[in-house]
Amino acid sequence: MRLPDSVKDIIAAGAYGHVVTLNEDGSPQVSLAWVKVDRDDLLIATLSDQRKLQNLLRDPRVALSFETDELNEWGLRKYVVVHGRAVVELGGAPELLQDLAHTYLGPDVSFPAMPDPPPGFITRITVERVGGQGPWSSRA
Repeated sequence: MRLPDSVKDIIAAGAYGHVVTLNEDGSPQVSLAWVKVDRDDLLIATLSDQRKLQNLLRDPRVALSFETDELNEWGLRKYVVVHGRAVVELGGAPELLQDLAHTYLGPDVSFPAMPDPPPGFITRITVERVGGQGPWSSRA
């Protein structure tokens, strides 16, 4: 699916991604992530093997939400919900995190703040559906 430009703009501006994966028992697991848009895919980097990675390796279904600063006609914030499938790859996390740090922390930041960080993992999310409250949603 083509990711709407309005959604790409929200993510590129530094909206934090709330990443929802499924635990083995089917319960949701939520974590916060920096997210990068790569064409119509979303990328997340992590340095260590975290619960969300374990969940995505077992079940690639994922949802992410992003809150905007824009208010709708009722005075509530507009938000985006992206549903997709993830593929976890070994390596490249420090480089992606450094790139994302400029958006989330500032232009002069060096991240991760450790010597010789581990290769980590990059998760590529292929978008299947976009919803929420805004022009990107059929309910907007």
